[in-house]
Amino acid sequence: MKIFLTGGRGMVGRAIQEHGRASAHKIVAPTSGELNLIDRPAVMSMLATEKPDMVIHAAGRVGGIQANMADPAAFLADNMDMGFNVVRAAQTAGVGRLLNLGSSCMYPYDAPNPLHEESLGKGELEPTNEGYGMAKLAVARLCDFVSRSEGFSYKTLIPCNLFGLHDKFDPQVSHLLPAIIRKVHEAKQSGAASVEIWGDGTARREFMFSGDLAAAVWHAVDQFEALPSCMNVGLGHDYSINDYYAEVAKVIGWDGKFTHDLNRPTGMKQKLLAVDRQKAIGWSPTTTLQDGIAQTYAHFLELEGASA
Repeated sequence: MKIFLTGGRGMVGRAIQEHGRASAHKIVAPTSGELNLIDRPAVMSMLATEKPDMVIHAAGRVGGIQANMADPAAFLADNMDMGFNVVRAAQTAGVGRLLNLGSSCMYPYDAPNPLHEESLGKGELEPTNEGYGMAKLAVARLCDFVSRSEGFSYKTLIPCNLFGLHDKFDPQVSHLLPAIIRKVHEAKQSGAASVEIWGDGTARREFMFSGDLAAAVWHAVDQFEALPSCMNVGLGHDYSINDYYAEVAKVIGWDGKFTHDLNRPTGMKQKLLAVDRQKAIGWSPTTTLQDGIAQTYAHFLELEGASA
């Protein structure tokens, strides 16, 4: 099958292409230099030319709390433009199947945990990543609308928080786990006695290894007809921020102490996805937190060596 993949150079896109099941398909994954997803005529032209059997939309402007709070307008506009352009171009080109990757940021900040798909669109979003979440929610709704037309089936997977190989470790744009890995690594290298945690560390998050999401994507491709229109992809359990710091310190081998800055934002107290639909189609993640952190840290060390 010919698959058009957006975001092929990102963490998720690379994981999808590096997964063993990718070799059974012809994947067209233009880089941002080859295709600007914000340029609708260019997206329309490429999809009309390629005529893929399926589109997997994995591209997006992503970042942690700092990046989202610094420029919420860009996170809203860029992600909405990219998503709308890809979905509308696929529809115009007559592509019958599209798999859209959403985000747990789509859920209302006060929705009960675990977060069920029925809660989407039924409340205000978390202020620290509202722009990103609103864009992802709008693209998912567009997929629903297109799917009402005969011959089109556009579906959305909603992953929990992710980490893994090819992640971003720059503290200005990184998510929680790569940021922790860099902070603890630098503390070990410098001999620092302590590392600061934003907030009290009791907020809970669900982080899945990117390789597991790739496996879920390929499972969804194979089971596309049985796939619901919208489905969470996650672990089904979570850990506190303090737990993540402790686990990273264990993997890296740093034995200092942690302090807490109670004046810093921490986001939602909990964001745990319900995985009933995921289990119903026969998929579950397999990578443990410790193994995922170890693989990600090894990759980080390779990057540091390459840039040294």
